[in-house]
Amino acid sequence: MRLRSGRKADPAVFRITGARRGLHEDVLARQRRYVISMLVRTLAVLLTVALWNVSRPLAVVALVLGAVLPYVAVVVANAGRENVSSLPSTFITRDAPPTLPPGPGDAHNRN
Repeated sequence: MRLRSGRKADPAVFRITGARRGLHEDVLARQRRYVISMLVRTLAVLLTVALWNVSRPLAVVALVLGAVLPYVAVVVANAGRENVSSLPSTFITRDAPPTLPPGPGDAHNRN
């Protein structure tokens, strides 16, 4: 593809919005989801105790939720990083552009 000025357009333009979150941010997000799940589980167990003599079927539902939620929370927390299929390849598939020659004041240019 050519631009109006006659220059050849670079087809490989990458946007930073397509990049993954950093590892630290990902771990914090998973920890946050786990803590929220455990808070919901704690509320379900407390609700079981509070409703046991009031509404036994609702208390049993809360008890089952309190029993199943730790397993689900651990599976979700350990799911790992998200897979982003739209990220650019890490391998260069075309020839790298030529580099500039050393400038006149370059320390490595000893003629």
